[in-house]
Amino acid sequence: MNLLDNIEVPRREMVLFFIADKSGSMAGTKIQSLNQAVKEVIPMLDEISQNNADAQIKIAALEFSSGCKWMYDEPKTASEFIWRDLTEEGLTDLGAACEELNRKLSRKAFMQTTTGAFAPVVILLTDGEPTDDYKKGIEKLRENKWFLSAIKIAIAIGNDSKKEVLKEFTGSVESVVEVHNVEALKKIIRLASVTALLSG
Repeated sequence: MNLLDNIEVPRREMVLFFIADKSGSMAGTKIQSLNQAVKEVIPMLDEISQNNADAQIKIAALEFSSGCKWMYDEPKTASEFIWRDLTEEGLTDLGAACEELNRKLSRKAFMQTTTGAFAPVVILLTDGEPTDDYKKGIEKLRENKWFLSAIKIAIAIGNDSKKEVLKEFTGSVESVVEVHNVEALKKIIRLASVTALLSG
């Protein structure tokens, strides 16, 4: 018997960040689609994580409207993470969300790991135009090494979103995707996760 057979190799972590807009303009089918898509994609992320011997997927969710807050105070494994339905309200403080994301994209915060980490995945889900100084927040993120190495996708929900703003967030127009239904939303999230693991 090989002595190595009983040694479990620690898996590196990949943190997937959902940055979710729950402002008043998300009312109706937009917020419903966002909630449904994320809830349905989490078991898929868990399956990807379970089947990958090298990587464990963890999930963090930041909701923003008038201000922002984390759904949980630390990233949770895909098997532990339970999405709490968002209810639309307030303004679109994207800048505040960017600054908060910058604070947590750190080895002292959400990127703590003893086994090493893949580049994170950051998925922005929004429909509208920021109501605060989003440029200041994005500038801070651009100084963050984790953000620079992250796979960044901005998902424009519906026709009204300001794609120029989303392009500023991701750094490229190719990473801005407009979706109109739950299936398209799920497909993009799953693709981003798999891409991150393969490129890690």
